[in-house]
Amino acid sequence: MKSLTIRLTAPLQSYGNEATFNRRTTDDYPSKSAIIGMIAAAFGFKRDDPRIIKLNDLLMAVRIDQPGKVLTDFHMVEYAQNSKKKKRKLTYRDYLQDAVFIVAIGSEDERLIGKIEYALKHPYFQLSLGRRSNAPAGLLKIRIFDNDPLSVLKDLSWQASTWYQKKYHQPGFTAQIISDASLLPDYPSTLKKDQVGSFDPRHRFFHYRAVCQTSVKLKNTMYSPINTDHDIMSFI
Repeated sequence: MKSLTIRLTAPLQSYGNEATFNRRTTDDYPSKSAIIGMIAAAFGFKRDDPRIIKLNDLLMAVRIDQPGKVLTDFHMVEYAQNSKKKKRKLTYRDYLQDAVFIVAIGSEDERLIGKIEYALKHPYFQLSLGRRSNAPAGLLKIRIFDNDPLSVLKDLSWQASTWYQKKYHQPGFTAQIISDASLLPDYPSTLKKDQVGSFDPRHRFFHYRAVCQTSVKLKNTMYSPINTDHDIMSFI
């Protein structure tokens, strides 16, 4: 099996767990549907392309290397209730600020992983992290490994921003990993409604998939212990 890792970082990201007109919240990690949507955009698939559904077969795991802080934005929306009368209402959108995630996707089809790598580096459509307004912070950092997604994330070094690693005054960081349940068969699983059924705006829907959670301890190479030992008599 081959796996491909993608480092996702941007000023703002958003991975909707609730899609209503008035309020759109965000999960604290990327959804599988968002990653499939990004890959489909890179390939140039239209929203109703049947090839998108096959991308659900990719194995996926996400590691939270730098948790984001939630930002809530609001918009004043004006709409016509009828031909003569207009109404206004507030709508709210949640975003994750300054988050860093490592997404690992895997497949036994090594050619497919190679095609995904090329497409993400040469995307047909603009790539976004959850919403169209959330462009990645520069070129995506992509690597390929000869292992399953979960094993790759357990071995990969900490990928948080340099400033965050320096600010984190601990020798190690415990990163949460959320993966397809098939990668952690001995762990309890929960259901997550983020498997693509259709991106077609006329009939957009998602299916449930089983997910598991675990964690891994990562070394903080920027950690420098503060020396609090002092001898006041040495100044005399």
